Amino acid sequence: MTYPRIRTLLGGSVAIAGALLVVYGLGRVEDPTLRRSSTATTSPGRPTARPPVVDRQLFFGDLHVHTSYSIDAFVFGVRALPDDAYRFAKGHEIQHGAGYPIRLSQPLDFLAVTDHAEFLGTAREAERDIPTVRRPLGELLRSGNRFEVTLYWLQSTLALTGESFGGDDESLARRKNSEIEAAAWRDTIAAAERHNDPGVFTAFIGYEWTSSGVHRNVVYGSSAVPARPFSSIDSARPQDLWTALEAQRATGQPVIAIPHNGNESAGRMYPETAIEDLAWTEEEALRRRTIEPVSEIFQVKGSSETHPRLSPEDAFADFEIVERLYGERGGPQGSYTRDALRTGLEIAMRDGWNPYVLGVIGSTDSHNASSPVEEDNHHGKLPVLDGSPGIRSGEAMLLPSSILPGGTWGGGGLAAIWAEENTRASLFSALERREAYGTSGPRIHVRFFGGWSFEKNVLDSPDLAAVGYRDGVPMGGFLPDRTNEAAPRFIVQAVKDPAAANLDRIQIIKGWLDDDGESHERIYDVAASRDRSRDPRTGAFEPVGNTVDVAEATYENTIGATHLDAVWEDPDFDPSQDAFYYARVLEIPTPRMSTYDAKTLSIPAPEPTTIQERATTSAIWYDPERRSGRRG
Repeated sequence: MTYPRIRTLLGGSVAIAGALLVVYGLGRVEDPTLRRSSTATTSPGRPTARPPVVDRQLFFGDLHVHTSYSIDAFVFGVRALPDDAYRFAKGHEIQHGAGYPIRLSQPLDFLAVTDHAEFLGTAREAERDIPTVRRPLGELLRSGNRFEVTLYWLQSTLALTGESFGGDDESLARRKNSEIEAAAWRDTIAAAERHNDPGVFTAFIGYEWTSSGVHRNVVYGSSAVPARPFSSIDSARPQDLWTALEAQRATGQPVIAIPHNGNESAGRMYPETAIEDLAWTEEEALRRRTIEPVSEIFQVKGSSETHPRLSPEDAFADFEIVERLYGERGGPQGSYTRDALRTGLEIAMRDGWNPYVLGVIGSTDSHNASSPVEEDNHHGKLPVLDGSPGIRSGEAMLLPSSILPGGTWGGGGLAAIWAEENTRASLFSALERREAYGTSGPRIHVRFFGGWSFEKNVLDSPDLAAVGYRDGVPMGGFLPDRTNEAAPRFIVQAVKDPAAANLDRIQIIKGWLDDDGESHERIYDVAASRDRSRDPRTGAFEPVGNTVDVAEATYENTIGATHLDAVWEDPDFDPSQDAFYYARVLEIPTPRMSTYDAKTLSIPAPEPTTIQERATTSAIWYDPERRSGRRG
C-alpha cells in the first residue's frame, strides 16, 4: 500500500532524488559542516505577564511549526515533539535533529504547532527501515564522507514515497493509522494546554491541511477543537475545508485557515476564475474571507508578497524568490498576495464581491520544532535537507548546489499581531480582523492607520494609537465613508528591532482600479533615514548604502535610522476608484544566512550575499461603492 498524497509534503525534492540516485566518488565531511550552536547556556525564567492595553500592544510569534509527528519531519531526522516546540518558543534550548543544541536569542510570545494532519504521527510508530532510524544524522556528519551524506540524503528523500507506514493489509493499516493519528492529535492538544500561559505565552492548537500546491494551516482560538483534524485525505479541495471549518465555527469552535506557500501554487492559491471545481460565487467568496482572514507571506520557502514579473516597477520585489531553486511552476499570477489584492478589486467591480480581502503574517514552516528566523544563528527547515552549513551549501554533498534546497530556503518569518493581551482569544480576534502583519524575521514594530481627518502634526500626539483608532482604522480595515473632500491620510510608524539592523525606508504600496476595471499598483517612498535625494522620475529615495563585509559576514549600524514615521496623503487619489494601501518597512542590507554559512565554512558566499529584511502590513481598503461585499 502506498500513500501518493505524501508526495505533496515535499514538492520537487522527490523527483530530484529519483533522478540522482547514482554512484559518486568519496570525500571527507569536515566538522565545519555542523552549524555553530547558540551562545545561550541558561534557561529563561518565567517572564512577567503583560497587562491588557486598550489601544493594543504588539506580540511576535510563529503559527507554522512542525515536529516529528509530521511524516516528512520524522523521515528527515526530527525526533522532537510538540512539548519541545513550545519549550523552544519560550526560550529554552532543545536538540536539533542533526545532534546539536539550538535556542532563540529572544523568546516568542505565541506559537502554533501545525503538524501535517495527513498520517499524523504514523511515521514515528511505523518502525520502518529508513536512514534516519538506522543512523543519527549528527553522527553521520561528524564521521561520514561526502558519498555517505549524499546517499543518506537521497535515500531519505525517496523514503517519503512508495512506503507503507502501517503494514501490507490496507484496511488494517488504515485502522492502525487512525488510532495513531488520534493519539498524536490528543498529545498535540495536551501539549498546547500545558504550555498556554495567559498573559505570558499563548500556545495555539493547530495542524496543517496539506493538499498539492494549496496548503493551509488550521489554527483554533480556544481549547474547543474537534476530535480529529480535517485532512486532505477527507478532501483535497480547499472549498471542502472551508465548509468543514465553517461547520465547526457554528458549533462554537473558533477556527481559521491560513494559506501558505502561495508562491509555489502555480496560480492556484488566488485564482481569478473558477478552477478545479471551485465555483466562484458570492457565498463561496465570503466563506473564504471568513475562514481565511490572513495569508502567510514570509516563510522558509520564500516570499509570497510579490514577484518581479508582477511588479516590474518595484525595486524591492526580488526578495527570497523561490523559483531560483524550482523554476517556474505555472508563472507568478495567482500566487502572490499583492496580485491577490489586485485581483480581488477586479472581481469586486465585475461581480460585486471580493474573495481576497486578506491580511498578512509571516511564519517559518520549520520542521525542527523550532523557528530558524535568526540569519546569524540559522539551523534550517529539515535536518537531512538543510540541517548544517555543509548540507545547505553543498560542501558536504556530491550533488550540484543548484538542486539542493538548503541554500535557497531562507530563515522564514514571524507573525506580528496587535492585540489587547497575550491570550488565545485576544490574538485570535486580531487575526480575524486582520490587525496583523508579517516580518521576514526581525521584530520590527509597525503601526499603520488610515483616515480622512488626521492632522499633519498627529505624530506629535502623546497618544498616537488612541488618535488612530478614534479618527481612522488600523491595518486590516476599510476606510469609513468620506466625511470631507480630502484624500485619505495614513499614519505609519516603524521602530527597529533592538537586536537587528537599522531601518532604510518606509513605503506605502497602493493598488487601484481604473474606470475599465483593470487594476494597477504604485510604490511610494514616504520616509527614509537621513537626508537622501529622490529619483525625479519615480520619487524613490536613493539607496541607503551597504556596510556588509561579505567575507566576514558582518555589518555596521552606521547608516539607517532607529525609527521612522510619516503622515502621508495620497497625491493621486480619485474618489471614484476602489483602492487598497499597505505599508512596507525595509532594513538596511545585512548578510544572508548563506553568507554566514560561507564564513563558517571558509568558502566564497553565494549570491545573493545580502538581503534587506522587512515588515509588510495588512492592507487598508477604500471601497466607495461597497463592491467588496461586507466590510468585515
